[in-house]
Amino acid sequence: MHFRPARLDDTDPIARLFQARIPVWQRLTPQGQVESLPYAQLTLYQRWTHGGAWMSIETAAIHLSRLLRGTGLAWVAEQDGAIVGYVEAYPGSEPAPFGDHVHVVHRLGESEITADLIREIYRQTQCLITASAIGALPPSTKPIAQVQRYSLAAKTGQGFYKVNEHGNSNAAQIDGWMMTVGRSENATYHWEMLWNRVWEILPEIHQQRTHRLQISASGQEAFLCCQQQAYTPRNADIYLWSPKPLTGQLLTAIRDWAHREGYRTLLLTVNAEVAKVLGTEAELDPYICQSYMLHPVI
Repeated sequence: MHFRPARLDDTDPIARLFQARIPVWQRLTPQGQVESLPYAQLTLYQRWTHGGAWMSIETAAIHLSRLLRGTGLAWVAEQDGAIVGYVEAYPGSEPAPFGDHVHVVHRLGESEITADLIREIYRQTQCLITASAIGALPPSTKPIAQVQRYSLAAKTGQGFYKVNEHGNSNAAQIDGWMMTVGRSENATYHWEMLWNRVWEILPEIHQQRTHRLQISASGQEAFLCCQQQAYTPRNADIYLWSPKPLTGQLLTAIRDWAHREGYRTLLLTVNAEVAKVLGTEAELDPYICQSYMLHPVI
């Protein structure tokens, strides 16, 4: 078994590992019905809906090339010339409890192989390795954070705030900042996935409204990403990066701006402390995501 950073030549075998996890390939008809089709008959976007960029060789090559240029880490396990394991992770620098860390987003292959890959990444980076789980945690792991999702009505509010389009996609801008809303993986991963416009080459994603903003309210500066939901266009997922915790004044500004943009319901994934700021109007849904330590525990 040989562990090494991925190369662009590995795109196809890594993509096949991802695609092998999909039992049935489907699409929505114009009437909103689900139909099963052979993989070859699906468009790039229809494949994308099953798991993102790795679902097609075309988008997988773009994604891996971005990782290799420094947006994240991509490592493979190779045995007898075949790729048998893959780990994708994103370095981050955030306030406690995370600090300087590497967050694993994808693990493919047998558990022993991916555990060895993660140990190798730890040896290379000497950073805390974290991951996330929806619902129950894997056995013998140490939880370090938990978030839940709330819905909150967009509505007009009083208060002075400034909002500007923010096109700079350099993730260095959020080093040391906290991600107070929307953090189900880590701050760097969400920034790289949301702030870059690379996937707008797919017409269906281009048509989905995504607002990338710098917002200021009562002296608090933050970066705000508001992404329209694909099938409920008056709903939006909210993501927020800031050097300070979320305040009531900033929340009022976000709700007011979103209402003016035509949104009616905002979805915010937050920890228990931030949930207090949302107030009694916020409605909790069953979604729970927990962050936990992967190494040096394993």
